[in-house]
Amino acid sequence: MIVAFSISPSGGDETGGVSQAVAEAVRVVRASGLPNETNAMFTNIEGEWDEVMAVVKQAVDAVGAVSPRVSLVLKADIRPGYTGQLTAKVERIEQELAD
Repeated sequence: MIVAFSISPSGGDETGGVSQAVAEAVRVVRASGLPNETNAMFTNIEGEWDEVMAVVKQAVDAVGAVSPRVSLVLKADIRPGYTGQLTAKVERIEQELAD
């Protein structure tokens, strides 16, 4: 499965920024060893249900350690029997664009 998620604390720093808290969440994801990527809006992670959801919970907990309230947006692509889709899905689209 692939999960795209966004975690944000309830408040930001003096400029309204949340990058420090979000970086803590991304640190958890990267330490997990699961395939992942982070862009301007979401972090994507690929793996089995239990392992992906455990990482998401750990990331939420990391942000919760610096904020009394945490927002989580999550979208999942659940397709049993498929792996490597984090990059393969994009490659298929790029191939269609090249044709």
